[in-house]
Amino acid sequence: MAAAGSFDHRKYKQYQPMSLKDRTWPDKTLNKAPIWCSVDLRDGNQALIQPMSVEQKVTMFNMLVKLGFKQIEIGFPSAAQPEFDFARRLIEENLIPDDVTIQVLVQAREHLIERTFESLRGVKRAIVHVYNSTSTVQRQQTFAMSKEQIAAIAVQGATWVQEYAAKHPETEWTFQYSPESFTGTEIDYAIDVCNQVIETWNPKDTGKVIINLPATVEMSTPNVFADQIEYMCRGLSQRDHVIVSLHTHNDRGCGVAATELGLMAGADRVEGALLGNGERTGNMDIVTLAMNLYSQGIDPELDFSNVQEMIDICTACTNLPVHPRHPWVGELVYTAFSGSHQDAIRKSLQYHSDENLPHWQVAYLPINPADLGRDYEAVVRINSQSGKGGVAHVLERDYGIELPKWMHGHVSQVVQKAAEVSGDEISSKAIHQLFVDNFIETPTQWALNGYSLNSQDNLTIANFKIGDRKFEGKGQGALEALAQAISSELGVELKVTQFDEHALTQGTDSKAISSVCIDVDGKQSVACFIHEDTTTANLQALLSAVGRSGLNLLSQQAESA
Repeated sequence: MAAAGSFDHRKYKQYQPMSLKDRTWPDKTLNKAPIWCSVDLRDGNQALIQPMSVEQKVTMFNMLVKLGFKQIEIGFPSAAQPEFDFARRLIEENLIPDDVTIQVLVQAREHLIERTFESLRGVKRAIVHVYNSTSTVQRQQTFAMSKEQIAAIAVQGATWVQEYAAKHPETEWTFQYSPESFTGTEIDYAIDVCNQVIETWNPKDTGKVIINLPATVEMSTPNVFADQIEYMCRGLSQRDHVIVSLHTHNDRGCGVAATELGLMAGADRVEGALLGNGERTGNMDIVTLAMNLYSQGIDPELDFSNVQEMIDICTACTNLPVHPRHPWVGELVYTAFSGSHQDAIRKSLQYHSDENLPHWQVAYLPINPADLGRDYEAVVRINSQSGKGGVAHVLERDYGIELPKWMHGHVSQVVQKAAEVSGDEISSKAIHQLFVDNFIETPTQWALNGYSLNSQDNLTIANFKIGDRKFEGKGQGALEALAQAISSELGVELKVTQFDEHALTQGTDSKAISSVCIDVDGKQSVACFIHEDTTTANLQALLSAVGRSGLNLLSQQAESA
């Protein structure tokens, strides 16, 4: 039954896949980077509310070169004066490196092709990308033309490109053709049109040509697109002299997946934009595809090691924000708030370090964030959903405070309560302060003001000055002697149930942290202390725990008097 109102699925029909029974792409794997072509300065630019200025385009171009792109589509020089001016500036100011080829787009119209070649005068090397739409909808509804008429436009455009290129023999030209709206074109007709263009250019005599197959509108699942690409690769004439290129859009949210499967199906080249910028839902995201390869041990031949610089330039030039959950480079993609995730990350990082593993294998982190210029501050962040492992990780990561496992729950409870009260994320600085206030800070009356130790009959005989009061005790070591002294003098039952000490730093000025859990008349209490002297750290941690148990030395002193 159809839904009420205008939301009625019956107005749409399913995309009909082609029948390719002997497909081979499902058995293929990606093992190298494709030829990359950035279209940020053309497809990405035309999708902006406010197109880039020439200065912004120069900034973006320089960044694309720095990232490692060897082919960059710089615009549509015949469409607008700023586009023309940008092409001239790159050429006249020698801003194009010798190993970089610029690409320009032009419709299959002679006056536009003529203007395009004028914009490229003096360039060392360029790709001229000519196109016309071939889809059923465009033929019938936009142009009211037959298949033969549309194919004639493609051939005529290819001929004009060839003729104008011949007037500039000083430039190394590469020709590229796109049957725009390829995924809306009958597949055999698409092959026929492309083959007519290929025969016009005759690449076996003139060099390779590029046939670009754009999913101008993403209309099917990625596997169907892969079938189309494999079928096209089989049907294109002079295939050894043809570079098959992909230009997917993201209308169904599958632009990257479609491109990956298209490469498995035989494509050689990829056009896309950084961070997926492009019309409607965007172009294929080059950053995502490149990092997908990188995470599988494949060199993407693009350098995203300083990803924040790339993001800053992109956002400044496009005025578009980057989603915090954007794959690979979003602000929060390496952040874990969940307690179980935090604990797994902390343990896995430690295991990775201890075992010196040859390959990265860390829970919840498919790559090392440091590879993108990110540090580990973002990996574990704390809110009310976080667990004990995450809090311990933050203290160890940012302050070098490695707590024994039995302390994790005690500290986490304090931090979680603060997070629940605030309703917000708790910063690393705030976590440290909560730890100091609740576990390190010494109750004034329980400050250790001096001690002396002597050994007698395998026992430690100790004298302590706590506040203004003196205590004497004995036991197997200083800590037991102090516990015995307090129990005896104040008439309580005090037991040390957990204890840990270790060095925080190395060298002559190293400090130790002691952690103590005690039971005072059935009430549990925990405290820590940091000091250069290990014995002082142990004793003061115990005294602080006693003070935090609620035992009041001053009132006990008054009762004693």
